[in-house]
Amino acid sequence: MPTSGRPTLAKSSVRIIAGRWRGRRIRVPSVPGLRPTTDRVRETLFSWLAGELSGARCADLCAGSGALGLEALSRGAHHVTFVERDRRALEHIRTTLATLGAEAEASCVRDDALRWILRTKRGEGFGIVFVDPPYASRLASDVLALIASHRLVVPGGLVYLEHGLAQSPRIPEPLEIWRSKRAGQSRFLLLRNPPLPG
Repeated sequence: MPTSGRPTLAKSSVRIIAGRWRGRRIRVPSVPGLRPTTDRVRETLFSWLAGELSGARCADLCAGSGALGLEALSRGAHHVTFVERDRRALEHIRTTLATLGAEAEASCVRDDALRWILRTKRGEGFGIVFVDPPYASRLASDVLALIASHRLVVPGGLVYLEHGLAQSPRIPEPLEIWRSKRAGQSRFLLLRNPPLPG
């Protein structure tokens, strides 16, 4: 995901950790401030998601390199919608999907995460939503609020959030923290939308 206010460029590739594309390298575009989720964080996240991915419908918001959504597809997700406002980053995701022969398993949308949620049918019903906004943007609270109010996640579904330690995003009801961990200057959480009673 591109970050604002940081001139550094992302490393040139990240690897898919497990699943049918295990070991494949994902090329990362030279977009200033692009910050792919690290291997260590992805390993932890996807161990948390074990048993949740098979057949899941996912959304990767502020997708950046697409590493989270591609890892989900590799591990058995049914479909991933990649939402990214940077044209170059989104084209790299499209190219990667074509190389992997996975175009039919994904949708790529060039849009701002907030605007995309508002344009999405209320109660659309994703099983897993990945949220990794630019640290400097302070988008996290607004994105989470819209996910909750727009009922973007099915009951029992999950929301992954990564944010900088300087931020304290508000977790809106009914979402609740299910897992949480710190890595370097980042905190990452897995939030659950409680299942329906009974």
